[in-house]
Amino acid sequence: MLLEALIEYADTELAKDLPPAGYQWQPIAYVIPLSGDGTYLGEIIPLTSKESPRGEQRLAPHVKRSSGVSPKLLADTGEYVLGIARDDPKNPPKPDRVAEQHRQFVEMVEACASETHEPSVLAVAAFFRQGGTIPAADLVGIDPSQTFTFRVGANDWPVDRPSVRAWWANLRAAPPDKERGKPDPEDVCMLCGKTGQVLKVHPLKIKGIPGGQILKDLISANAGAFESYGLKGSQTAPTCPTCAEKYGNALNALLANKSTSIWTKELAYAFWVQPKGPSEVEDEDDDLFAPVDMMREPDAHSAEVRALMTAVFSGKDDALTVDPRRFYAVALGASGSRVVVKDWIDTTVGEAKRNIARFFAMQELVDWDGGEGKFLPFNWIANSTVHEKGTPPPQVGKSLIRFAFAGDPLPLDLLFLAVRRNRAEQRVTRPRAALIKMVLGSRKLIPMEEPGVMTGLDPNDDHPVYLCGRLLETLNQIQFAALGQTNTTVVSRYYGTASASPQTVFPNLIRLSGAHLRRMQRDSPAAHYRLERQLNEILWKLDGSFPKMFDAEDQGRFALGFYHQRAQRQHDIDAARAKREAEKTVVTGATSDDE
Repeated sequence: MLLEALIEYADTELAKDLPPAGYQWQPIAYVIPLSGDGTYLGEIIPLTSKESPRGEQRLAPHVKRSSGVSPKLLADTGEYVLGIARDDPKNPPKPDRVAEQHRQFVEMVEACASETHEPSVLAVAAFFRQGGTIPAADLVGIDPSQTFTFRVGANDWPVDRPSVRAWWANLRAAPPDKERGKPDPEDVCMLCGKTGQVLKVHPLKIKGIPGGQILKDLISANAGAFESYGLKGSQTAPTCPTCAEKYGNALNALLANKSTSIWTKELAYAFWVQPKGPSEVEDEDDDLFAPVDMMREPDAHSAEVRALMTAVFSGKDDALTVDPRRFYAVALGASGSRVVVKDWIDTTVGEAKRNIARFFAMQELVDWDGGEGKFLPFNWIANSTVHEKGTPPPQVGKSLIRFAFAGDPLPLDLLFLAVRRNRAEQRVTRPRAALIKMVLGSRKLIPMEEPGVMTGLDPNDDHPVYLCGRLLETLNQIQFAALGQTNTTVVSRYYGTASASPQTVFPNLIRLSGAHLRRMQRDSPAAHYRLERQLNEILWKLDGSFPKMFDAEDQGRFALGFYHQRAQRQHDIDAARAKREAEKTVVTGATSDDE
């Protein structure tokens, strides 16, 4: 289904942008100028610049090479085009190989010229018949490893000629014995169902998947363990040249577009929507649904996010239900030179919209200062599970994407990672608190049927675990109010133990808080009254007893209670400061009037 969906995308969304058969966008570094009779016009033209050190992007013939000699028609490296070796001390050139590369390149140009009778190609063939040499002075500073091509006259590029493109497409579809040994056999293409030649090696590599080599194959087999029924190489999944190019171009285009891809250090994700049929009317809302942009920069798309949430949770989501188009997402990793499909999501656009609304509703949480929290980018949530210099396990990102688009519950593994990080850092960050809330909510361990649940401090939540989290922060506030800034705080010393074995630490911490409260009663009566009342309220609800142990789910609830209480404290401080400033302004204004 993955390959069929990619081909459908190529046939519709990329129809006007697909490269010609056998062509790809490539950097061209140098242009060899020729006259109509093949005379070299002097001075190779560089197309490189500081912004584009490898040259100007142009459509040119493409070949996927391994270790053999395979020339590209009319545009190739210096070894092939001019027979000059690159200067690489670590990999010294082999003169015989360079000579063979150049011989095959010239032979291909001659074949193209004799069959197409294209004037510009005939000029290039004439150039080689005249010796095909470039003065040594013109080669100073030239990098043979870069790509060279030809221009005839003022603006005639042989590689752009339709007859040349057609000749190259035919050659790649049915390579002669002398080029690759044996022609590809015939079979039924598993994608289009047509009988014809199927490829031993697929023409396009997938670009930029994290890990392994830079360019990778999606379909390949090079060992008996991966082959069956006597089929070799990529013929284990028989694919015709046209379909192979389409799926490769489509996937590379999706991965190259920021609006259709998300990248982590371990995986790359591509997203796309099934195109509407010819009889379906385009809807203005189609352009507003930008799921990847929402996931990457939700704050910049907060209006769209809230509109989705309003539609879903107000019961006015009929528009989502009637959109049956498929929504696709694929997670890709690497194994050496091969692409590994880590996950595949196939749902409807309507379901995807509902699930994304739920994703953002479950992460709603007050900010550290008690104010309204902004929606969090996908990578912030994923990175909260590890040290700031660490890399989240692939399972984290994959689970978040599947939850966001397919609606699958988040695994408890993510909760374990989050609470373990809390204990290690002795603190609860907002992204980590949001992740904890999302795990508990997605697994229905806390009620999350509508937005606004557990976004901030809930004084009516009497769950003992939640109260213990509030209690630890309350004791921390009492210590700070009594002693001010200290090197060691209640939280920095006891968070890990209190969140896992509350019975072992809270009785002693409460006893020690008595001395702090007595000091506050003497030095700061107002703070003493407020914090003692807050402490007694929590202790009364706990009925003087503490659970012996907390499991991972409990530690998540504990973290939320702790975070909510700390955010409420900062909110109260800011509110009191604002009130004082307002009263000060009123008094100042009244004094000015009296004067």
